[in-house]
Amino acid sequence: MTADSIADASAASGTEVGYPNGHLGHLKPEEQEALESFKTNLTEKGYYKPGPPASHDDQTLLRYLRARRWNVVDAFKQFKETEDWRKANDLNVLYDTIDLEAYEASRRLYPQWTGRRDRRGIPLYLFEIRHLDSKTVSAYEKAAETNPSKAVTDGQTSPKLLRLFALYENLTRFAQPLCTELPDRPHATTTPITLSTNIVDVSGVSLRQFWNLKSHMQAASQLATAHYPETLDRIFIIGAPYFFSTVWGWIKRWFDPITVSKIFILGPSEVKATLEEFIDPKNIPKQYGGELDFTWGDQPKTDPYIKETVKWENGLKDFPEGPKYWRPTADGTRMECVAVGSEEGKQRMLSVGTLERVCNVKKVDGDALAEGVKGLSVGDAEKNEVVETGKEATVPVVSA
Repeated sequence: MTADSIADASAASGTEVGYPNGHLGHLKPEEQEALESFKTNLTEKGYYKPGPPASHDDQTLLRYLRARRWNVVDAFKQFKETEDWRKANDLNVLYDTIDLEAYEASRRLYPQWTGRRDRRGIPLYLFEIRHLDSKTVSAYEKAAETNPSKAVTDGQTSPKLLRLFALYENLTRFAQPLCTELPDRPHATTTPITLSTNIVDVSGVSLRQFWNLKSHMQAASQLATAHYPETLDRIFIIGAPYFFSTVWGWIKRWFDPITVSKIFILGPSEVKATLEEFIDPKNIPKQYGGELDFTWGDQPKTDPYIKETVKWENGLKDFPEGPKYWRPTADGTRMECVAVGSEEGKQRMLSVGTLERVCNVKKVDGDALAEGVKGLSVGDAEKNEVVETGKEATVPVVSA
C-alpha cells in the first residue's frame, strides 16, 4: 500500500488522519467541540469524572473519538463497552499482579518494543509472525489456562487473550507515556504519544501456518480494535509471500478503514528506503537495512538518549523486565516509573526512575481507574506480600 492509498483513504473518510491531526494541540474547532460533548455525555452516564483531576485524560478520550470518526454517540458506545470489559476482567489488577514468567511468555510471542522510536517519537515495535507456529501457540494456550494474576474475571474473555492484553497495557501505560515525556521530538510540549509504529515480518510463513493462526489472530485483532482503539499508526508488512493477497483479504476485514489505510505492504526493494523515510537508520533493526542490533525475542534495546534522560533509582541503569507504568510524582513536575507484576507469588512494586514532565496535559485521577489495584498495592500490602522498593506505593495512572 502506497502513500497515495493513504491519501485516498483519508479523503474518502472525509477527515484528515495521521498524527498529529486529531490529537491534542492539533484539534479543529469541531473536534474540540466533539471532545467537550463527549465528556458531557460520559459524565451524565457516570463514565467520566471531570475532577480536577479528571478520571480519564483527554488523549485517551480522543482515541475513541478518532476511531468513531468524531461521532460522539458511537464513541460513547465503544468507550462504555471498553470500561465495562476492563472492569469485568480486572485489567488493572491483572497487569499489576501478573506473574513475570507468564508475562514474558506472552511478550515472546507478540509484537515487541525495540526500545526505539520513529522520527516522530512514536514507539517502534517488531512482530515476526513465523515464530507463532502451531506447536508454540498450542503450548502457550495450554499454559494460559491457569490464571497468572490476582485478577478475577467474568470468564467471557479467553485467558490466553487476557495475557495478550497485558502487553497492550504495557504499551498504553509504559511505552507511550515514556515517549510522551521525551523532549527530543516534534510537538513534545503539546501532544501526547498515543500510537505505535509496527514492523510486521511475514517472511517464512506458509499459507497453512497463516490458516492455522487465522482464528487466533482474528480474535486478538478484533478485541484490540474494540478496546485499544487508535493505538496503531503505521504498519509496515515485510517479506510478504506470493500468496499474501489471499491472506490480506482476511486481515483487512479485521480492522476499520482508517487502520487499513495506515498499512504499507513493502516489496524487497522498498524496505530500506521506506523504513528510513519514517525511522532513523540507527533505530531500524539490521535485518531490515538499519543499524540496530535487535533480534526477535530480545529485551528492548533502550535508546541511549532515554537512558541519559531518565533519573534512575535503586541502582538501575535500564528498565527491568516485566510490566511497568508511569505515574506523576507528588509535586506533579516529574513522572515516576514503577515496575510491577509478581515473582513467586509476591507482588513487585519497584521504583525504577523518573522523568521531567515536558508535555503539558492534564493529570489523571488514578483512584477512579485503578481502585482494585489500590487495595492490592497499598491497603492489603501484608496480605498480598507486596515487594516494594523505594518510594511508597500509590495508585497508578492508567489509560483505558
